[in-house]
Formats: sequence, C-alpha cells, structure tokens
Amino acid sequence: MALVCGTLAIGFAPVFAALALKPEYGSFGPAAIGFYRVFFALPFLWVVLLATPGKAEKSARTRHPTGLLGLAGFFFAIDLVSWHWSIKYTTVANATLLANFAPLWVMLWAGRLFGERITPRFLGALGLAFVGAAVLMSASFQFDPERLFGDALSLVTAIAYGSYMLTVKKLRETCSPQEIMAWSGLFAVPLMFAAALASGETMMTTQLNGWLVLLGLALISHLAGQGLIAYAFGHLPAALTSLNLLLQPVFAAALGWVLLDQALGGQQLLGAAIVLGALFGANRPAQAK
Repeated sequence: MALVCGTLAIGFAPVFAALALKPEYGSFGPAAIGFYRVFFALPFLWVVLLATPGKAEKSARTRHPTGLLGLAGFFFAIDLVSWHWSIKYTTVANATLLANFAPLWVMLWAGRLFGERITPRFLGALGLAFVGAAVLMSASFQFDPERLFGDALSLVTAIAYGSYMLTVKKLRETCSPQEIMAWSGLFAVPLMFAAALASGETMMTTQLNGWLVLLGLALISHLAGQGLIAYAFGHLPAALTSLNLLLQPVFAAALGWVLLDQALGGQQLLGAAIVLGALFGANRPAQAK
C-alpha cells in the first residue's frame, strides 16, 4: 500500500513540472524545478526525522553510511535535473515513457547486489508492463530527430533513477526511510542549485501560483511519494518494487485527464489495463507446490 500510494504521489510530478515551465507559472527552468522540489521538502524531511520517536537519539549515536547517502543524493540530483531537462527538449509522453525504463536497470543489478532471483514470471510481467506502457503513451509518443537530445536525457534519467533505487535498497539495510530522505536531500540540493545556476535558469518569480506549484511538487511528489517508496524498499525486493513503479504513467495519464483535461481514448485505457494486468501477475503470490 505504501508503494502504491507513493507511486500515485510521484504521478503528480509530470503535471507539476509541466505547469512550472509555463510563463503563467513563472517559467522556471528545468534544473530550478528539480532544486525547489527537494529544497522546499528538506525542512519537512528533517522535522519528520527529528520528530520520530527514538530516531534523533539513534541518529546521533549511529555512524551513518555517509558515502552511500551522498551517492543516493548524487543519483537523485542527476535523475531530477536530466528528467526536467528532458521535458523541455522532448514531449512529456516521451520523457515519462523512456524514464520508466528504470526497472530494467534495477533488474539487471538486483541479482548481483542483493541475490534476488529473477523468475520467468517476473520477466514476462516486465515485458508485458513495458508493452502496456508503450501502448498507453504511444498516442502522444513522437519520434523526431530534433527531440533525440531530450529522449537521450530521458534514458539518462532511467539509469540515474534506477541507480538511486538500488542505493536506497542497500541503505534500507541500516537506515530508516526518514534518514535516507533527509540526508540524501541534503547532498542533492547543492548539486541541483549549481546545475540551475550554471544553466542560467529563472530562479525567482513574483507569481504566487508558481511557488504553490513548486511547493505541491515538493510535498506531494518528493516528501510523500519518494518517502513512501523508500519505506517500501525496506520490505520488498528491489526488482519487484521498481517494476511496480510502472504504475506512474498510468496514474500520470489519469491525473492529466482529471487536472489538465487531457482526453483518455480507448488506446490509453487498453495500455493502462495491460500494465495493471502485468503488475497483478507479478505481485500475485506463487502457489505452493
């Protein structure tokens, strides 16, 4: 349930990011959007960590795996910056679909890092889920040589996000989700701030609705969404957890229909049904022999 709710929360991210890029919402740059996503969430993350009974004392006594926490922050910064940049240089559909190849990257490494057994049923569900996601997004997906840079950034996003998930899975062996989110965010913020400044992006606006969109992105997609997913990684296999994140394009399409008045046709509904069927098959407990 934590994973499903977290995936729903990060399904809002494409909506918030697309709005923040618009002139009427401040015309924030892609790296700036990623920076504010974590920066606005960071105080709340630390309040949650320090307010959790026993966590503050444990955090003070325990030696943190600083290298892994820094690596998680680095991967997440690359993920956010490249994904938000990809939205600028390609379509939202292309960026969302290609970025969701992250489960394939996680699957390739989960066996080596965590000894997870990748079963034929899982491989079948993964392939079927990718087919469903392609059907879901294909109506809006566009192959255009002029968008290849944005598409390549989306694939960089998939590798960076997959690497972030693998790092979080490793950290969950010794750290709580509150610690991972608070410390990795602390490492990620300076990197994204430097990327935004180097890009010469818009960092400020006088439009209140722009700041509210960024605050919603921080609290809903990062604090709630990524926090719940980090919690789930402590209880579920890495490969299965990453596969279930393919619910994100399904949720994003539904939210685009509800919030942005983007029509959902029969093709999108078919794709969503295929994804849901694949995930149901992957999550169904194996029958005892």
